[in-house]
Amino acid sequence: MTEPIYSPAENRYENGMKYRRCGKSGILLPEISLGLWQNFGDTTPYSRSKAILHHAFDRGIVSYDLANNYGPACGTAEQTFGKVFKESFRNYRDELFISTKAGYDMWPGPYGNWGSRKHLFASLEQSLKRMNLDYVDVFYSHRYDPETPMEETLQALIDIVRSGKALYAAISRWPREKMEFAIEYMASRDVPLLLYQGKLNIFDRNVESEGITELVQGNGIGFIAFSTLAEGLLSNRYLNGIPAGSRADRGSHLKASQITPEILDKIKRLNHIASLRGETLARMATAWVLSRPGVTSVIAGCSSIAQLDDTLEAVSAAPFTPEEEYAVNSAIGIAAE
Repeated sequence: MTEPIYSPAENRYENGMKYRRCGKSGILLPEISLGLWQNFGDTTPYSRSKAILHHAFDRGIVSYDLANNYGPACGTAEQTFGKVFKESFRNYRDELFISTKAGYDMWPGPYGNWGSRKHLFASLEQSLKRMNLDYVDVFYSHRYDPETPMEETLQALIDIVRSGKALYAAISRWPREKMEFAIEYMASRDVPLLLYQGKLNIFDRNVESEGITELVQGNGIGFIAFSTLAEGLLSNRYLNGIPAGSRADRGSHLKASQITPEILDKIKRLNHIASLRGETLARMATAWVLSRPGVTSVIAGCSSIAQLDDTLEAVSAAPFTPEEEYAVNSAIGIAAE
């Protein structure tokens, strides 16, 4: 049986999604972006990935976050997206904001990672082929390279934008002092950075304490947050221990050893606060990140439409009261802000 041609929901921009200005640019990003880090590779049925991508667009998510090494295996998330793009999204390309990155291990040899001009240009060409695209909307340096001169990495980003292979340049996970140089270097060459991507969640606020969010906000750069659920810790998944098949059980980035009795107690305290707000823990955790100064969008990772819908409810969440902010901070054992 031939599958019907995908037609997106006509009300996709009127069904609750909100959009925020990305720094001082002309770009608006949805408050929720879809991340394709772990659940869209060749270990996930294509039909599930396709259904999630369709549903995301139907709900007003126009921002899709990828990288060359996303999968698993490396490159397969981009291949999945490329297949969906070819089958479903090609006619809607101008409505989509697609990003990819380079800088982590991708192929063998001395040019398969980090921040050289050689790696960045080669990786982007590979990514465009996998995704069936002529260009991406934004291309990231995925991590700071201490061995490559910053000028080389940054000039490569500038030249990629000027080549038309990316419309904007961005940086992920660079330390604050290196970001200061990058901001000045890029702006002086009329290719200002559009976005900084960093980890931010209730447990991990380093980008705030290090002054990164303040720095980018003060320079008219957007901030897009990843790991808002702390690898699933800030959800109901681990409230009663480590379930079979979970990330901690598989021993991927989140290890079972990290889920200590102390962490479980904090999660349960936070879950109680969420229940008082009439929300799931994941929804509250996402809403908390959206409430932080300078945040443009949060990247939602999901393995099902139900998970995505739960996260999307954060868009309409009530603001945090001072009492709730105090309770969240107290739950994880830090002084009130």
